[in-house]
Amino acid sequence: MGVTKTDHFTEHQNQVAVIAKALGHPARVAIIEYLLKVDTCITGDIVNELPLAQPTISQHLKELKNACLIKGTVEGNSVCYCIDENTFTVLKEYFSKIITTVTNQKCC
Repeated sequence: MGVTKTDHFTEHQNQVAVIAKALGHPARVAIIEYLLKVDTCITGDIVNELPLAQPTISQHLKELKNACLIKGTVEGNSVCYCIDENTFTVLKEYFSKIITTVTNQKCC
């Protein structure tokens, strides 16, 4: 089997790219904002908040979970989702490094 293009990049670069891709849809950003507002929720609550069909929201939740931006636990017939703080720490460190570097640069 050949080398994939992602093999040419570090694990950290691939991780940030996966996270950024997951955040690249406004519905997913809205889901993250909703979870931050309510602290935890059940899938049905999210369906009531966004103007999207339940299967569409489920797909967005799956993408957010695959990128480790959220975590979910099964509670009866529902899944309770919350923010995965570890992934947001990765983002915070990544963007803090960029901001520090840009602030200290004497570029055009």
